[in-house]
Amino acid sequence: MSTNAARSPLAPSAARGSEDPSRTTPAATVRIASPSLRGVLRILLIVIASAIALYLIWRVRTVVRLVAISVFLALVIYPVVDAVDRRTRAHRALVILAIYLFLITAIAVIGYVVVPSMVTEISTLARDAPRYAHDLRADSTFRHYDNRYHITAKLVDDARHLPERLAHLVGPLKDVTVSAAGFFGQLVTVLVLTFLLALHGRDYVEYALSLSGEHEAHYRELVVKVNRAVAGYMLGNILISALATIVTWVVLSILGVPYAIALGFVMGFFDLIPLVGATLGSIAVALATVTVDFPVATIVWIVSIFLWQRFEDYVIQPLVYNRMLRVNPIVTIVAVLAGASLLGVLGALIAIPTAAAIQIILSDWWSTRRAARSLQHEPDHRPGSSAQPTD
Repeated sequence: MSTNAARSPLAPSAARGSEDPSRTTPAATVRIASPSLRGVLRILLIVIASAIALYLIWRVRTVVRLVAISVFLALVIYPVVDAVDRRTRAHRALVILAIYLFLITAIAVIGYVVVPSMVTEISTLARDAPRYAHDLRADSTFRHYDNRYHITAKLVDDARHLPERLAHLVGPLKDVTVSAAGFFGQLVTVLVLTFLLALHGRDYVEYALSLSGEHEAHYRELVVKVNRAVAGYMLGNILISALATIVTWVVLSILGVPYAIALGFVMGFFDLIPLVGATLGSIAVALATVTVDFPVATIVWIVSIFLWQRFEDYVIQPLVYNRMLRVNPIVTIVAVLAGASLLGVLGALIAIPTAAAIQIILSDWWSTRRAARSLQHEPDHRPGSSAQPTD
């Protein structure tokens, strides 16, 4: 009895002490120790290796740019090559060459149609500029501001000197020849690399995936997503530009604007450029309508292209892209500006699908990391585990 009486007051006290919230486990002590010589050497070697790699990439930046463009173009034509290859059973190399021949022919035809038409249109605009200025001054409101700011005088002077200024923009023949030779060499390099990537790209990807080990299935799915995003965007963009070309041609033909098909190609080309391309193309075509029936033809064109762009934004693009690209608007603007500064028009064209590919990769990396963290923090309910609840 005395033994039990001596023990009984201690048990509740011990239990209360274990459940007392004021008593907390002391925090782990963090001790800062001097780094070892091996760790310092490792960090130093990593920094030196990174600096050397960045320097080498900078020295061969032209090659890196050409390879990146080739990879992008190969991703674009890959679905077309696969579709033709499955239906015709033709050799893959012949299919790629046929696509090259079609593109070269299309560019040559567009250049043959557009360039002479634009030259004639510019000459006509320069010759008839005084008559257009006289028609503008027929409006009393415009005449009031024109008397104050001399708008028509400046426009007529600029229009008369337009052919001369365009001739000066051509530059010396030597510079043009050297630039054309350099561009031709880079174009051949890109076409050859794109041909090889489209021909043997699947073998290269399979070899790279085989090196990933147990993550091969995951990386394969990621490659498919990136390929679908890039190819879907570019093919959809080309389709939308073709529709813009047809709409422009039809509207200008109804209005009686000369060289309607050439102006349609101009509108389609500008429509390829994200964000600002359609607006620039609309302005260029609006200048051509001035020579027909100002301001009626110009107003009809502006209203028509405004309605078409709204229809394109809310109907055509969702149907074509099928919501494959969900790029943040801020990322889109920054990507287009960066691409344009690096590669000009081509950089602006590939900026959005490149940003979409990077976004897919980063999103996959982040989801994988979160899944790994959740597995680490999940309690272990296996039999015999310390986390196993006890009665």
